[in-house]
Amino acid sequence: MISLGIKNKLIPKGLPNQRVYAIGDIHGCLDETLDLLQRIKADNDYRDECKTYLIFLGDVVDRGPNSKGVIELLMNLPYDFAQPLFIMGNHEEMMVRALSGEPQLLPDWLEYGGLSCAESYGIPQSRLLGCDPDTIEFILKSAIPEAHIEFLADFLEFVQFGDYLFTHAGIRPGVPLKQQNARELRWIREPFLKFRGDHGVIVVHGHTITEKVDVKTNRIGIDTGAYKTGRLSALCIEEDHVSYLSTGN
Repeated sequence: MISLGIKNKLIPKGLPNQRVYAIGDIHGCLDETLDLLQRIKADNDYRDECKTYLIFLGDVVDRGPNSKGVIELLMNLPYDFAQPLFIMGNHEEMMVRALSGEPQLLPDWLEYGGLSCAESYGIPQSRLLGCDPDTIEFILKSAIPEAHIEFLADFLEFVQFGDYLFTHAGIRPGVPLKQQNARELRWIREPFLKFRGDHGVIVVHGHTITEKVDVKTNRIGIDTGAYKTGRLSALCIEEDHVSYLSTGN
């Protein structure tokens, strides 16, 4: 890996003879995910063969219409051109914790987008609203397969690929990677978003919605609000080349 720094203006690179596609926040948008994966596969087919990765940047659940379908798709991806890697977002964190022994978090999770997730498992909102956490937990765990929770619980904190770091929300500026707090990797906005200094890597993240891919000198945000806009975005890194794909255009 080369040393990346703003001062010496070296061009950031991925790993030699490897390619990575990173996908922004899905939020239960199954149709857009299938569309984007087809676009990625077509793009990959036009390129020279090499080791390829698919990195999902977290928040695959909640808010959109089909969290269940998205989880089932990601658990059984019908593609063999790339190795998938999954990063945990704040929505996965809330869902997993709430359904794995912390039922007191369930009301917050449901209000924060979990009601849509529950509906995708056949649970109408009317069955949950006004119930106590223990009752909500029983209803949800009766409908959501344990394998789905275990799948989400195994998601990664981050992935480093050459001069690029992939994580859900961002990093705390000035803090070495090994000392980063897991919660901030999933939840941080400021001071990360406004920081323009050198992180030592280019941080690729989701979590914060922007109208289009947000490219800065030290970070790239690829959450384009799929559940609101229909635009699910991805970037491709191969050596020193970066390109973008998106649904809805």
